[in-house]
Amino acid sequence: MSNQFQSIFDNQKKNSLILRTESIDRRRDRLKSLRSWILNNKNRIQQALLSDLKKSATDTDISEIFTVTTEINDALAHMHQWARPRRVSPGMTYLGTTAKIQPEPKGVCLIIAPWNFPFNLIGSPLASCLAAGNTAILKPSEHTPATSKLIREMVEETFEPNEVTVVEGSVPETTALLELPFDHIFFTGSTNVGKIVMGAAAKNLSSVTLELGGKSPVIIDHTANVDDAAKKIVWGRFTNNGQTCIAPDYIFISEQAKEKFVASAKKYVKQLFDSKNQGMADSDDYSRLINTNHTKRLVEILEEAKSSGAKVEFGGDYNAEEKFIEPTLLSNINESNRIWKEEIFGPVMPMKVYSDIQEVIEHINNNDKPLSLYLFSRSRKMKKLITRSTSSGSMAINDVVVQYAHPNLPFGGVNHSGIGKSHGQFGFLEFSNQKSMLHQRIGLTNALLFYPPFNGFKKWVVSILIKWF
Repeated sequence: MSNQFQSIFDNQKKNSLILRTESIDRRRDRLKSLRSWILNNKNRIQQALLSDLKKSATDTDISEIFTVTTEINDALAHMHQWARPRRVSPGMTYLGTTAKIQPEPKGVCLIIAPWNFPFNLIGSPLASCLAAGNTAILKPSEHTPATSKLIREMVEETFEPNEVTVVEGSVPETTALLELPFDHIFFTGSTNVGKIVMGAAAKNLSSVTLELGGKSPVIIDHTANVDDAAKKIVWGRFTNNGQTCIAPDYIFISEQAKEKFVASAKKYVKQLFDSKNQGMADSDDYSRLINTNHTKRLVEILEEAKSSGAKVEFGGDYNAEEKFIEPTLLSNINESNRIWKEEIFGPVMPMKVYSDIQEVIEHINNNDKPLSLYLFSRSRKMKKLITRSTSSGSMAINDVVVQYAHPNLPFGGVNHSGIGKSHGQFGFLEFSNQKSMLHQRIGLTNALLFYPPFNGFKKWVVSILIKWF
């Protein structure tokens, strides 16, 4: 296995040296080919996601295909500008020089994708990787076999192996790939596995982007439009069965808002995910959990919370063998329970009433920094307080999840929730080395002032520079 992967890597390494000298238009051609394949094979993508996650065709179009095609379109529209050298001011101490920053391809990249959005989370970083002029080895998740097979077919039908290659498999294949000296590794997944990836990358001093997760809190204060908040939170939480890294994970809610929120959330669960009144277990708009093991873990978390006094506000039914858990909202949570400590990653959402916002802030700051933080409030004072008092990879006010798809915002975490940023120009830069370039004139230059011997005049100049520059 290692010899096979080494051969793939070596071929891409040789080709990466050629790609760094080619025109931006050749990069555009690859992205256009990728986009054409996606648009011409929408049905194949939809069928793969239906098989793996019971996603509806429209859900796949929105959460898997659209996110990738917009990433490609954004790169096609702007990559000439992104790749252009950027002039920087020389300042007084470098008068006579010309300085610029030149983005250059990093080289051979490894992209490891998770199972929750298996097409989106390999296609979007691939678009950034190709726009920056790199080659790529892709490792899709073994937990979504239909989509993994589809990605391999897409790559084989679109690219040469020395441009993009897919390696299927599980832990042994991923471990073997991580032994190779990649120029950059882009990993999306859990924090625990992210630590393993970062440790492996450190052995080769490979740069990394880690898109991780964690518990993303929601705060609903007494000034919020509660009905509006409920609709958005229900959508953001229960889409993809809660298997979304930036989904609202748990709620802090003011006492004044709780009763109305529960009623509204129950209403919108029905409207959004069982509009045909088929029953949630038979609804075409409600996807499934990835496997029975993950379902059983969630059931254990749910039952532990209930046995510790949690109140089921709505939902609570499940069938582990069918990978089904009804959209569920819990209140009266015991903070020692797993549901309050672990990232849930499923359709169960705990809620606690708060009376003092400082206690909420303290809770958030005493735990790992979240990937996202959500605030529902009309109060300017509250918005300012939460923004300044907490740290998170992203923050949305009066909405959830949608910040992920904003074309001009970087996406990524901080510390335990991730390292590095992606999307748009930020994704392009993540896969690029920002090479600093200085062009000095020949002959007399300011730099000669720093050459020995150090006479009185030079010492005087240095003292002035230290004081004023």
